[in-house]
Amino acid sequence: MSAIDDVHEELDADVSAEEFEEMVAEKVEEMGGLADDETAAMLVAHELEDEGGEVESVADIEPGMDDVKFVAKLISIGEKRTFERDGDQPDGQVVNTEVADESGRIRLSLWDEMAESALEELAEGDVLRIAGRPKEGYNGVEVSADKAEIEPDVDIDVSVSDSYDVEELSMGLSDVTLVGKLLDVDDDYRTFDRDDGTEGRVANVAIGDETGRIRVTLWDEATDLLEELEAGEVVEVVDGYVRERDGDLELHVGSRGTIEAVDEDVEYAPETTDIDDVEMGDTVDIAGAVIETDDKRTFDRDDGSQGQVRNVRVRDDTGDIRVALWGEKADRDVTLADRVAFTDVEIQDGWQDELEASAGWQSTVSILDGEADVEGADDRDEKAPPSAEQGGLSAFGEDGDGADELREEETTADGEEVEFTGTVVQSGSPVVVDNGEETRSVETGESVQLGEEVTVRGVEHDGRIDADELL
Repeated sequence: MSAIDDVHEELDADVSAEEFEEMVAEKVEEMGGLADDETAAMLVAHELEDEGGEVESVADIEPGMDDVKFVAKLISIGEKRTFERDGDQPDGQVVNTEVADESGRIRLSLWDEMAESALEELAEGDVLRIAGRPKEGYNGVEVSADKAEIEPDVDIDVSVSDSYDVEELSMGLSDVTLVGKLLDVDDDYRTFDRDDGTEGRVANVAIGDETGRIRVTLWDEATDLLEELEAGEVVEVVDGYVRERDGDLELHVGSRGTIEAVDEDVEYAPETTDIDDVEMGDTVDIAGAVIETDDKRTFDRDDGSQGQVRNVRVRDDTGDIRVALWGEKADRDVTLADRVAFTDVEIQDGWQDELEASAGWQSTVSILDGEADVEGADDRDEKAPPSAEQGGLSAFGEDGDGADELREEETTADGEEVEFTGTVVQSGSPVVVDNGEETRSVETGESVQLGEEVTVRGVEHDGRIDADELL
């Protein structure tokens, strides 16, 4: 075997032997005879390994890349696993590790000979120079390594610890341990159909600590944990992984993770918006003293299922607001004198043009420590909205279904039967229709499209039409 063949065999680049020999010959000619074949081959190999695939940080790695080269610190080393290959091929082996730099973490899979040497030669805290192929793995992007060598001359300032505060979480983290207070717990899981025809399960809890809060999503078998969890207790999330949804980070727990109660003290103090400062269309966090509670009300949806809602009124130092608790939130044990935090509530148009907050599936309802100051609870405005039993519910349900049926039951003689024709200028909830001179908000369960011309028939209250028909 020639010197050129020796260099090519060690080359970490997708170049055939013939192509490599041609490139070496060109390099010899370019050097004007100053380099022999071996030296020229080493120069070409160095150039090939340096070009393409190099990423500046772990955060730049994406599944669509053909190959990547980067430097990262070894954070954890898993156990070696063996598996059978097809045919007469020998059994394979793999060790899953995790590496990180200042931008984030990523799983690194070491196969066969590399798996064996990883357990013998590598240690947590080593800085590695890595070449490999990114792909979408079970817990997000991971890299299947072609090469992983210790780089002694580079220092990367990341912690080897797997325990985090909420504010330290970032996209792509896995094997996450976090201790916090359970702020809200779904009463039950929801089901969905996967593309392969199987049924999945999903549920949510919310956890907070001194640095913030985060929604935790439980998948499939992990939803069984709901039976053991109770809002207000301190828990430890083990082997979670971080994903993004609608611009916000979420901590996910799958079959390998768990949530367990622990004997630790964790304080959670939400950063909230003053009630007097909330505006129509906002999604905000508010907190205050409960000064009024209504009974839970059930209603029938179009699909035959039942929904439920309960209203409470809360007050802070700046004002008070009505909060509609939809679905499972209506079962929360919220009573007079409680101090309660409501997160991710939507501010909507309520009774007699008064703003109100809607707490659906995405919201959390957390009872805070200490008894609230409920001064003024009995000194209520005569124009305060009626209770659920009296009518006047105007927030949307947690999935939007059933709100129209509920409003239809609560329509009073004060409304006027109207017919209004115009163009849809907002297709969400509520639907907004404009005829060129006037605009109406329309409460309906029907689907419409922007720009569609519709005719609405129903009872109108203060510019809002509860639609009986949408043509």
